[in-house]
Amino acid sequence: MRRKAYNALRRPEAGLVAALVLAAGSAAAVLDAGEPYRGADIFGVGFAMAAAAVLWWRKSAPVAVLAATAVVVVANAAAGYAATVVHWFPWIALFTCFSLRGRRARVVAVVLTVGAVAGYAAFDRGPVGTLELFGIAMCALIASAAGDAAYSRRIATAAEQARLRAEEREVLARELHDSLGHAVNVMVLQAGVGRRVFADNPAFALEALGHVESVGREALGELDRLVRVVRDERAAPDLGLLADRVRAAGREMRLEAEDVDLGPGAAQALHRIVQEAVTNALRHSTGGRIDVGLARVGDKVVLDVVNESDRPTVVPGRGLANMRERARSAGGELDAGPFEGGFRVRATLPAGGRA
Repeated sequence: MRRKAYNALRRPEAGLVAALVLAAGSAAAVLDAGEPYRGADIFGVGFAMAAAAVLWWRKSAPVAVLAATAVVVVANAAAGYAATVVHWFPWIALFTCFSLRGRRARVVAVVLTVGAVAGYAAFDRGPVGTLELFGIAMCALIASAAGDAAYSRRIATAAEQARLRAEEREVLARELHDSLGHAVNVMVLQAGVGRRVFADNPAFALEALGHVESVGREALGELDRLVRVVRDERAAPDLGLLADRVRAAGREMRLEAEDVDLGPGAAQALHRIVQEAVTNALRHSTGGRIDVGLARVGDKVVLDVVNESDRPTVVPGRGLANMRERARSAGGELDAGPFEGGFRVRATLPAGGRA
């Protein structure tokens, strides 16, 4: 409880409320409306300061604050004082109701406002004519419209933040699928090789276990790299390391890559596309060479990943969808499908910027 009170004292609006209290008290003490109203005295100052003080809770309980300020306005009029100061506080409370609450609270706020206006008109000693009622209506309209605009802006901001968080979660999920999925698949293949040859060739099985350990360590490095990606500290992709992993798993892989110019986003997308395409080749075929080619053609960078296979198939899953999404996010496009003699993934990305 003490911590909550301490935090409340540190809120920015606390200073504003204090200033309003002092201003209201000073104004009520100095301004003397004269006939037909009572002159300013301690009770008039008390009404003004009470109406200002309840604004302290306007964000936590705006409807209750509006009700309290409305009661103060009516009581002030019934006591014979002019509404020089106290009439401003209900408009602040009405604005808060419309800026922080939904339809039900707004209906209650409108009812309270109408009741306060009716009570003020009934008890005020001065004439309440068309001009005064028009001014009251305009104040109510401005307060409610401004509050509704603030509410709409807050809802739109929250929706945009939720959309950005959803996109970030999708990016993180895709990064985990692409980077760790590849490493796990390679480890499974190598562990399977070691298990099958353990009895006949223990030395080779031991070597396979060593590869499992090294790939596992590299997977931990990928996790660290993922953290750097989240922080926008992008590391340069290493296709040579990827080729070494595949060869260590017992598959033949040929890599032919030219020096190309790519921006950081396109370079990251290219690395993940190669990784996913090679992982799919390892997962969905048991033999055949994997060819990776990278070259610049005009103002484009073209990537080809070809898996030689007698029975190329398309297996449903997130792999192809992730690759297409990465290519589109980098301003390029991706085609994938079987052809005579294998399965090809071709990505075309815009050139530009040193990678």
